[in-house]
Amino acid sequence: MTQTTPLNLKSEVTSAGIGCWSGPGESLASDSDQIGQAIAHIHQPLYLVRQPDTSQSVSTQGHARLGEAVRAIEELPLLAYVPAVRLQALGDVGFCRDHGLQYPYMCGAMANGIASVELVIAAAKAGLLASFGAAGLTLNEIGIALDRLQSELKDRPYACNLIFTPNEKGHEDALVTMLIERGIRLVETSAYMSLTLPVVRYRLHGIQRNAEGEIETPNRIIAKASRVELASKWFSPPPEKMLAELLATGEITQQQAELARQIPMAQDLTVEADSGGHTDNRPAITVLPTIIALRDRLQKQFDYPTPLRVGAAGGIATPASAAAAFAMGAAYIVTGTVNQACVESGSSD
Repeated sequence: MTQTTPLNLKSEVTSAGIGCWSGPGESLASDSDQIGQAIAHIHQPLYLVRQPDTSQSVSTQGHARLGEAVRAIEELPLLAYVPAVRLQALGDVGFCRDHGLQYPYMCGAMANGIASVELVIAAAKAGLLASFGAAGLTLNEIGIALDRLQSELKDRPYACNLIFTPNEKGHEDALVTMLIERGIRLVETSAYMSLTLPVVRYRLHGIQRNAEGEIETPNRIIAKASRVELASKWFSPPPEKMLAELLATGEITQQQAELARQIPMAQDLTVEADSGGHTDNRPAITVLPTIIALRDRLQKQFDYPTPLRVGAAGGIATPASAAAAFAMGAAYIVTGTVNQACVESGSSD
């Protein structure tokens, strides 16, 4: 995710600069192509210095002392400095830490197995998170896929899609039962128009306090939404009516119901902007900041120990769009349609 636009070396700078630089003279570059290459090396710092003849050059090597004047003959005035940018540092590092990832990057659950077992495995081994595209598949097909994922990935992180299926009576409940029985600890929910009893049952299964007194929720949800009213449901504790129903059927205990009132339905929520899938056709530039503002309000209201996080999806198909999403405050990014071009995609051999 880099831009190679040549640096404007004619920009106005102060005579004193911002510090001093020292390093190998052969590392200094002033040719526009060399400058573009230096800027592209985002894992290395970038120094802009003034040469003795007053021309300006860049280097990705050497050392700088910010706020200090040149003291030695081998030092040059430092005019600008860009620290190294590690891809792992983008977004919210808590997202990577909590899910055991190397990068804040998720491959979304393209339906009918387009987000295939092979895609999920490849992403997991690359340090990314991927969600198996279970939507549109039978329970038997999903079970076979989960067998492969659990066998190959073991403790590596991955998710399974849980899609809202109001026209398929009993399917959602049966899938939740399968996920619980198999110990699948992370689901990516999609197309939900409201919370349902099965998804609440999944979230609360096994909730307890640990030895340190902290609330543990073994089952986690990465929700997807494109409207404030739905996002607020995912970022809030489970509805009281559904807690009462789960209590009445013995799915949870009274103590678990009390704990449930202190956790969000989803710690992570992906904002679905306009994309190739089912969305409300809202542009990311408006819906992402709106949901981030909602997150801040609800985090302040409920004071969750682990802060709520907002990711971005929809049109994340180029380095520029990914960088823009992070610049707007996304904790992580989710790709979808673009993944059909991967050789591991289940769309076509």
